[in-house]
Amino acid sequence: MKVRPATPDDVSLIFSFIQKKSEFDRNIGAFSGVLRVSEEKIHKTLFGTIPFAYVLFAEALGREVGFALYGFRYSSFAGQPSIWLDDLYVDEEMRSQGVGGALMARLAEIARENDCTHIAWNADARNIRGLSFYQRLGAEVTEQKENRCFLTWVRWG
Repeated sequence: MKVRPATPDDVSLIFSFIQKKSEFDRNIGAFSGVLRVSEEKIHKTLFGTIPFAYVLFAEALGREVGFALYGFRYSSFAGQPSIWLDDLYVDEEMRSQGVGGALMARLAEIARENDCTHIAWNADARNIRGLSFYQRLGAEVTEQKENRCFLTWVRWG
């Protein structure tokens, strides 16, 4: 398995993974809205002069089977950045085969390389399998509001 950063040539692939992630969220009742993203918006916001987020792909069996979309935040009080993980998605047939772990391990490396204090994200409480995966990594649910769990990971493995 290989984890690589996305390039401008991956815009349509990023778009397809966002669509798959939204469908997953829709199926567990975590998303009922309309996607407003487009390939043009992805290209402009991820590969423009100032990238507002970054994407990692996990490749296995000669194709991309998972992705992580993340960005940096900055704490003026800590004087350090942290990472906000916006999306993590692994194709259904590749789950429980190390894909999510490989993406999170690379994200932890990026956090270490950039002196980040932590990685944070949220997950739907109905995503039992996902929450179990995150807790096995050492992430902690720091807060829960209705079906939204807020997680923080500060131990890199």
